[in-house]
Amino acid sequence: MYNPWLEGLIKNALEEDVGSGDLTSCGVVEASLTGEGKIYAREAGVVAGLEVARKVFQVVDPGVQFTPYFKDGDRVERGDSVALVSGALLSLLTAERTALNFLQRMSGIASVTREFCDLLGDSGVQLLDTRKTTPGLRFLEKYAVRAGGGRNHRFGLYDGVLIKENHIVAAGGVKKALQKVKGSVPVTVKIEIEVTSMEQLREALQEGPDIIMLDNWDVEKLEEAVRLARGKAKLEVSGEVTRERLKEIISAGVDYVSSGYLTHTSGILNFSFLLLKENAKR
Repeated sequence: MYNPWLEGLIKNALEEDVGSGDLTSCGVVEASLTGEGKIYAREAGVVAGLEVARKVFQVVDPGVQFTPYFKDGDRVERGDSVALVSGALLSLLTAERTALNFLQRMSGIASVTREFCDLLGDSGVQLLDTRKTTPGLRFLEKYAVRAGGGRNHRFGLYDGVLIKENHIVAAGGVKKALQKVKGSVPVTVKIEIEVTSMEQLREALQEGPDIIMLDNWDVEKLEEAVRLARGKAKLEVSGEVTRERLKEIISAGVDYVSSGYLTHTSGILNFSFLLLKENAKR
């Protein structure tokens, strides 16, 4: 999961936590001490971000060795040893919190994504994320969605067209918005539009967008929309996508469901890092 901004992101995170130095570790731990520690899962879920955690330790100290016992996307159980980390104890303790912060955030997203994917089962409905991400962490959070089995919607405003309600108002209607954007983007870019009524849906279908988003539509309207759009455009459901509502969405027969919950409300998967006392040495 190489990204040219990752090292800079990690350095900024370490600067936020370490600042001018780790007062506690530098005051307690002798610089000559080396040893090993393990990262443990404190609850069951899906792990994501192991390579980011490795990078944190190695930005602090290139000599640190990081050996994962799982790979991103694997399920872990409470108490599982997730990785072995060895090197200078000062380096391990300095990097510990930042590494765990990345790991727990990404694993929390991957775990909820897997839960939603399991609920969708073999229905054929594909789970997508949104742009409702933590500023500066979008690349990692969207990677975590993929690790959990979901798929990425557009990464930003630059790589996909999604005409929303405000665009429609500004353009003067659904038809005008679609016609204008078709004349301004490459033919290889997919065009999606959000509609709020059956009238807008019918108008959109006449202009041939690739995907039509139905935001907060009840199941009866979804079923009618599927009948109207069949063979003409893919349909995406968004808004209030809960575990309970997924059954309704599946039954309607849409193509995609997108959920901001995956990245903005998913929480964390808890991990801890513990030194192995018997391995500490000078």
